Amino acid sequence: MKEKLQQFYGYLFEEELFKEIGKVGLQKSIPQGAVIMDIGQNITHMPLLLEGAIKILREDEDGDELLLYFLERGDTCAMTLSCCMGTHKSEIRAIAESDTELLMIPVQQMELWMAKYQSWRQFILDSYHTRMMELLETVDTLAFLRMDERLLKHLRDKAKVNQNESIHTTHQEIAYDLNTSRVVISRLLKKLEKEGKIKMHRHEITVVDL
Repeated sequence: MKEKLQQFYGYLFEEELFKEIGKVGLQKSIPQGAVIMDIGQNITHMPLLLEGAIKILREDEDGDELLLYFLERGDTCAMTLSCCMGTHKSEIRAIAESDTELLMIPVQQMELWMAKYQSWRQFILDSYHTRMMELLETVDTLAFLRMDERLLKHLRDKAKVNQNESIHTTHQEIAYDLNTSRVVISRLLKKLEKEGKIKMHRHEITVVDL
């Protein structure tokens, strides 16, 4: 754990903060597809992502999901931070996009470290900014891109966070992420393959041009 913590956060935190993180952090291994945090759940810890990737989703009144953004190594979740600081329940669903390792930080430490360590405070503020930009990008995608463009962007994003041009997924899973039907996704995937932008295999899609 110490090696990964140093690798992905070493340029951010001073040695004293690393020692405190090591004392209070709880390491968790999450298998691909598992729900890490659900809507309405009380938040007791804030995650630091050491390995893998996580997708963050919202749900409407009908239970339909919409992908907001991905988290990758070195990230944390701004919505979790917001809920931690306000002691609210989670407003998002976090699912392991791949096998994932997390270091869970108790929420009590949040405000203590915000006041004590400038590096932690800057990390939190930078994380808010990054996630806000990603949310704005999601809004722009919904507002201005055609569905085939949204689909290709989604596939490229998945490939990048998983660091693999081949994506193991199904048409139905993609439809859930983009809040559309499997029929639409299947039709558009065939279109993208015909255009030479992807290659399709059984339960696997290869993104040709990242």
